[in-house]
Amino acid sequence: MLHSPKLAIVQSLDAMDRKQTDEVLRYIKAVLSQTARPTDYQTFKREALKEIRQALRKEKKGLQLTS
Repeated sequence: MLHSPKLAIVQSLDAMDRKQTDEVLRYIKAVLSQTARPTDYQTFKREALKEIRQALRKEKKGLQLTS
């Protein structure tokens, strides 16, 4: 009988002791947080630059009207 990849992972986790499972959990959390940061940073940067552009356009329009 062939085992599914999920079942194989669960079986290997069941075979680990507490210390090993803690190490695996720390590793997974580190990998997930590393992949999440650039996306969040890129989104934040994109939104910040968008707001700066909008503010500069408004300022430029205001200067043209008062000149």
